[in-house]
Amino acid sequence: MIELPEAVTLATQLDKTVKGRRVATVVANHSPHKWAWFHGDPQTYDKRLSGRCVTGATAHGGMVQLDFGLHLLVYAEGVSVRFHQDDSKLPKKHQLLVTFDDGTSLCSTVSMYGGLWCWEAKAVENPYYQQACEKPSPLAEAFDGKYFNSIAGAPDVQAKSAKALLATEQRFPGLGNGVVQDILFAAGIHPRRKVNTCGTAERRKLHRAIRRVLADMVKRGGRDTEKDLFGQPGGYVTKLSRLTVGEACPKCGTVIQKQNYLGGSVYFCETCQPLEQ
Repeated sequence: MIELPEAVTLATQLDKTVKGRRVATVVANHSPHKWAWFHGDPQTYDKRLSGRCVTGATAHGGMVQLDFGLHLLVYAEGVSVRFHQDDSKLPKKHQLLVTFDDGTSLCSTVSMYGGLWCWEAKAVENPYYQQACEKPSPLAEAFDGKYFNSIAGAPDVQAKSAKALLATEQRFPGLGNGVVQDILFAAGIHPRRKVNTCGTAERRKLHRAIRRVLADMVKRGGRDTEKDLFGQPGGYVTKLSRLTVGEACPKCGTVIQKQNYLGGSVYFCETCQPLEQ
C-alpha cells in the first residue's frame, strides 16, 4: 500500500524519470477491477492526457501526483506503479497504462483497491486529496508538538486506540496500518491501547517517534514490505510487519505477535508495548 514513505519515494523517482516526457496514449481500465477507482469515465483519460508533457511529480500524504499542466493524475492506496523501458515486460492485466512518445511507459495495477484519478487541476473536489494537501506533513516543521497535541488531545479521540488515532479518518494523511507498526513500537505503545491512558510524556514520545521513524523510512526509500517505481523493495527494514511476525523482538527477544484489529493486522511486542499501564 502507498503510505507516506512510499509516496515520497515514488514522487521523487517519477520526477527524475518521466518529467518532460510526452504522453502518446493512455489505456485505462484495460482489465476491469471492482475496486479500481477512476474519476469520471476512464475511457476519456486518453483524450485528457495524450499529447501532454509531465511537468513534475509530488507527494501528498499517501498519494502520488503527476502534473500535466491542465490535468493531474493521482495514484492512491493500493496502486502499484512501475516504469518500463519498453513493452516487453508489461503485465497482461493492468488498470492504467500511460505510454510516452519514446516508447517508455508507466503501468499501474490494483491488487485490493486503489485510486487512479485524472482531475482537472483547478476542479478537484476529493476530500481525501484536499486534506492531504492542506494538512502539514509529519516531515514538515509545522508538524510540531502543539499541532500533534491538538489532534491527539481532542475529546473525540480519547476513547479510541492508538492505531485508530494514527491510521483512521485521515487525521494524519499518509499514515496507514503499515507505518504505524514501527511508529508505535518506537514509542513503546500497544496498538490497542486507549489514547486517554497515554500521559503527556508518552504523547511527546509518540510525536517524536512519528517524525523520526517516517524520516528514516523516507531516507531509505520506503519499507522493505513495499516496492518502488522499478519494482525494488524499499531499504527500510521493518521491525514489525508480516516479514518479522514470529521472530524475536529486536529490543528484548520476545516473540513478535500478530492480531487482527480494525480491519487489518497489528504486530507488536507484548513486553516492549504492554497493553495495560
